[in-house]
Amino acid sequence: MNDRVANSVREHRKNAGLTQEDLAAAMKVSRQTIISIEKGKYVPSLPLALKLARFFKCSTDDVFAIEEGE
Repeated sequence: MNDRVANSVREHRKNAGLTQEDLAAAMKVSRQTIISIEKGKYVPSLPLALKLARFFKCSTDDVFAIEEGE
């Protein structure tokens, strides 16, 4: 099973009018972390995923989803 975690962080960030640097500062992580999350190369920790959802005032399901592979 090759499950992948997809996310809509980029869309939420752009809709909020934020740069990657702005979001990184708000989350207290590096800009590189935000870049990696947006590209799907890094799955954030549960606390960071919850913080992102809270920041965007939505559920974690609105930001992250599991794409099931075969």
